[in-house]
Amino acid sequence: MTRLKKLLIPIAIITATIVIMMAIFSNPPSNKRFKGKPQAQMTVDALTLTEQDFSLDIQSYGVVRPRTQSMLVAQVSGQVSFISENFRDGGFFEEGELLLSIDDRDYQAEVKIAEASLLSAKQNLLEEQARSKQALADWNRLGSGDAPSPLVLREPQLAAQQASVLSAQAKLEKAQIALERTKLIAPFAGRVLNKNVDLGQVVSNNSQLASIYATDYVEIRLPINNKDLPFINLPETYRSGEQVFGAGDVELSSDLVGEQRWQGHLVRTEGAIDDGSQQLYVIAQINDPYNLDRNIGLPIKIGQYVTARIKGKIQSGALVIPNNAIYQGSYVYTLTDDNLLIRKDVTLAWQNDTQAIVKSGLESGMRLVTTSLGQVSSGTKVAVLGEAPKSKKRGKISPEQREKLQKIADKRGISVEQLVAERKQKRVESEL
Repeated sequence: MTRLKKLLIPIAIITATIVIMMAIFSNPPSNKRFKGKPQAQMTVDALTLTEQDFSLDIQSYGVVRPRTQSMLVAQVSGQVSFISENFRDGGFFEEGELLLSIDDRDYQAEVKIAEASLLSAKQNLLEEQARSKQALADWNRLGSGDAPSPLVLREPQLAAQQASVLSAQAKLEKAQIALERTKLIAPFAGRVLNKNVDLGQVVSNNSQLASIYATDYVEIRLPINNKDLPFINLPETYRSGEQVFGAGDVELSSDLVGEQRWQGHLVRTEGAIDDGSQQLYVIAQINDPYNLDRNIGLPIKIGQYVTARIKGKIQSGALVIPNNAIYQGSYVYTLTDDNLLIRKDVTLAWQNDTQAIVKSGLESGMRLVTTSLGQVSSGTKVAVLGEAPKSKKRGKISPEQREKLQKIADKRGISVEQLVAERKQKRVESEL
């Protein structure tokens, strides 16, 4: 009995194993295969390139300086007796206006003394002229027949008296000039930059009274990048005197105190390249800068830093692209008809802070990607912003496709619809 039991146990184990194996093979597990998760399609914005006439704007910068700036200096000494209300820091004045007076009583006295000396010298001259005539008459009365000598005619004495008159006249003129210099007259219409003297102060000869500048126009010295020189009309003057002026319009602006803008124009080009920057400078001019009608915002200030936008030459048939579409300054991305990214190497003819003109590498009609991209390879499929996606509508068959399917269906003896259904079923099964 024990021996039989030992034989049955292995037989039972083998039998169970066979049954389990048959059950496994007869009921295989279903394996649902899935394709990899589709990657999200990138959406970009595209610009269709077209040739256009493009007006260049050359960017520059500079500091405002006056056309004429002068230091008013006292030419006589004395006490300041009068100061004009306009003679103050920032005050405007007109040409010929009296700005300051120095006490002139001493100088009036000097004029009177000089006038008296001149009268005395003239009297002595008249007396000496009379003596000279009398000497000539006496010589003729003696009847010697010889010509009288200069000493006989008192010519040296006469010349000395004439010199005395000239000296007295010069002293009078000098005294009158000194008297005139007690009045400080404005040499031009301008503005006071800073004042160094006040009423009652005693000043000496050569004392600096104030710094003033002309207000008819101001100038700004603007550097031009070497790459921008071919695209700007430079005002030039030749030795013959002939002047060649470009368009020259300049818009100047500053954000020092809110929005400030002025309209100016180029007036000349400097005759040498700057040693420090190795750039050429042009001079922009703003006429009547303190006229209320010519200013947007507060008036311009001397020494103010401004930015300039110079109107350049018009480029015909230019391909203009935004700077954000350029990578490393050398290539861009374009789109094919199937919305595939294609990298294109480009050469730029001109570029500013926002735009660039393409010299080579792109053509009119191409679609330029303007969306900033990361590390993207050529051939990447993208979607275009604002463009309807090209959906694959499986229910619709083109005439060419139907003709091909009809030939296959005829060989198999079925209809086109049945053939399409079979293919659709196989496609579904392959996706499971």
